[in-house]
Amino acid sequence: MFRLSKRADYGLIALKHLALHDSQAYSAPQIARTYNIPSELMAKVLQKLVRKGLLMSHSGPNGGYELARNADAISLIEVLEALEGPLLLTPCEAADDCEQLQLCSIKDPLRNIKQKMVSVLVDTTIHELATN
Repeated sequence: MFRLSKRADYGLIALKHLALHDSQAYSAPQIARTYNIPSELMAKVLQKLVRKGLLMSHSGPNGGYELARNADAISLIEVLEALEGPLLLTPCEAADDCEQLQLCSIKDPLRNIKQKMVSVLVDTTIHELATN
């Protein structure tokens, strides 16, 4: 079943929060407290998003995190791939050693379904998350 990990879920929550409050930076503990998320896990998620170029971090007493780009320029696929790696619908997508690959009757339909999912994630932005 396709399901977001906690890390992806927390990343999207944080990005939505920052999009809604784009006039100031927020620390990991501030965001974590607001949504009752473990602060250490939130900090790890935010640092990963900084390394992937989706967030900027500022140190100091008024420091924290803010979006690196406008919320309407950050797609959900970017966030999910930054936190989880490429979207895989089936285990055989990650390996070339599938014994059923030549005879598989569902690989093409599943590939089409995955393309539709990716298209929705590419077209959906953090701004849309924040305004819905």
